[in-house]
Amino acid sequence: MLVPLYVDADGALHVVFTERRADLRRHAGEISFPGGRPEPGDAGLAATALRETFEEIGVPAEAFELVGALPPVPTVVTNYAIHPFVGVIEPGFAWVPAEAEVARVLELPLEALRAGHARRRLVRRGVPFRMDVYEAGGHLVWGATARILADLLSRVSPSRSAR
Repeated sequence: MLVPLYVDADGALHVVFTERRADLRRHAGEISFPGGRPEPGDAGLAATALRETFEEIGVPAEAFELVGALPPVPTVVTNYAIHPFVGVIEPGFAWVPAEAEVARVLELPLEALRAGHARRRLVRRGVPFRMDVYEAGGHLVWGATARILADLLSRVSPSRSAR
């Protein structure tokens, strides 16, 4: 999985997410980072993250500078371990969302996400639970994506992510 970042003209750090199509069988309408399962030709998990990002939002691997990796994050329902890599891209990229799975690409300011942190009660498939969520621009980030975002936020100080 790739956590794409860019710095806008005002010096504010933005995070790039995908909003999955509402008609998908799994994770419909959810906000996530680009990513997916490794394929035999991938030269490691970072290569998987870059390939999946190209497939989902049209950004070629060479457009990113990989700046690090976050610790693996387990998923509750599917029991996967997500290995997030952090990549920086220049602002203004023309996204090309994969029509089969991506409804749209979201560019959300990191500080707006930080300010939109809350602990909420959500109901998923009839089961209520409390969890950390992030809201910005009317978009709700929760689940494994929120846990990855929390780890990113713990590593980026507010003074470094906005000027």
